[in-house]
Amino acid sequence: IRLVDESHLGDDQLDLKVCRVANEAAKDLFLGNDNPPARNSSKKLNGSDGGEHAGAENVDGEAADDAVSPSAEAEEAIASSSTSKTSDISEDKMRLVDCSLYNENHLPPARRLIQPEDLVVVFESFNDLNFVYATPNDIFSNRNGHFHHNDFIGRPYGCKIRSRNNDGLGFLYLLRPTPELWARSLPHRTQIVHELDASMIVHYLNLCPNMVVCESGTGSGAMSHVILRSIAPKGKLHTYEFNEMRVEKARKEFEGHGLKHLVEVHHRDVCGKKALLELKNGDDGKTAASDGAISSNVESTDKNGESDIKTSNENSNKSDDGKGGFQLGQAVAHAIFLDLPEPWLAVPHAAYTIKPNGRVCSYSPCMEQTQRTVAAMRQHGFHSLRTVEARLKEYFVDEVEMETPPTDLPVILTEEVASMEKARCAGGGLPKEEDEKMRDAATPPPDEMVAKEFAMKKRKTDNKKMLCARPFAQMRGHTAFLTFATAGNAPRPDPNRQVA
Repeated sequence: IRLVDESHLGDDQLDLKVCRVANEAAKDLFLGNDNPPARNSSKKLNGSDGGEHAGAENVDGEAADDAVSPSAEAEEAIASSSTSKTSDISEDKMRLVDCSLYNENHLPPARRLIQPEDLVVVFESFNDLNFVYATPNDIFSNRNGHFHHNDFIGRPYGCKIRSRNNDGLGFLYLLRPTPELWARSLPHRTQIVHELDASMIVHYLNLCPNMVVCESGTGSGAMSHVILRSIAPKGKLHTYEFNEMRVEKARKEFEGHGLKHLVEVHHRDVCGKKALLELKNGDDGKTAASDGAISSNVESTDKNGESDIKTSNENSNKSDDGKGGFQLGQAVAHAIFLDLPEPWLAVPHAAYTIKPNGRVCSYSPCMEQTQRTVAAMRQHGFHSLRTVEARLKEYFVDEVEMETPPTDLPVILTEEVASMEKARCAGGGLPKEEDEKMRDAATPPPDEMVAKEFAMKKRKTDNKKMLCARPFAQMRGHTAFLTFATAGNAPRPDPNRQVA
């Protein structure tokens, strides 16, 4: 958070008080206003907390009257103790607000130097990024030459590496991985969520550190990395994918990137199309068997409404039972992101899993998908629905050489030449002698011609470079419609039990 500095406010006491209150409110919003209330030490000083003074009451009530109003020394002791406690709380808050205490575990640790097996983003050109895992004795080859991994190890991120062939003319840059750079360099297994849509999703889902988030549709893992950066250092992402091959690849990537402690990859179809198909076909035997498997996996919820996530973690590696749902229990997730072909089928399960007032987002390329999803959200208790479409317009910024505007004055005609020009324009022309006379009068003398040529040359040499911006010739078209909604306060039933 950003705290307002009081030094520039001057001596205005009202501004100082408003600034202090705003800073305290910002700290409470960041840390949670759960500080224990200051103890009333006046009771101890007055003897009203029991002990010898509690029983030493005067019969005529004089001692009681004295106990009601403490002495001046007692009031000073109370004020000093409350001030010290307030300052202690303020110092503790300031230590917790310091962002340097929170480690960024969203990607490999923030080391300055590249170590073996570290993920490195290779910058080849403006629109061409790649990635490698720094492995001793390996070679990365591209059109610019051959680059040995041994030259990467031990070098700082952001450095420039020359190729060992082509006389060192080829080069590339080694960049520290971020979710945005990883999205531009990763191997595409499916269509990914680009950085503009990802930033909108993180903002409107109100993602904060240490949240529990569900993502349905792992795909290439680009959006997963963005979510993990937002919920680190102690959050948990449960991401679901129905394709088993993509599940295994995503697990290996998360483990290689040092994110295993923040994410759990589930092989599961959240929509439960298999169960819906069996129910539609009237296959009672399979439905009953699947219902038994589902009931054994459903977690128990304690009296406080907190679900036990151990069962879901144990079952995360098991095969999909076809019933759908997130299998985390009721009111567990703070936010849910749906990137599915038929997200309306997952809305009932999201309503059961999400916490009250939690946020949900659906990513759909087509308006027909959005319409059916919105109808399902309204049916299952979601409110404050909003659908947006983000378009990115990029600009190319560069220094451009601009010509200096002319400073030489135009030729001023004499009265005689002006009258002849006026007569020529009115009469359709002049006799040959008068025409030649006018041209001679309009032609400047040789010294003026030389001066004009010198001014033109000087103007060319005095051209200045200015920083200009122009839009790119091509603009990325439509990506998807983002539908956001807020869960209601009423608990929703488990769709799997209703189907059973």
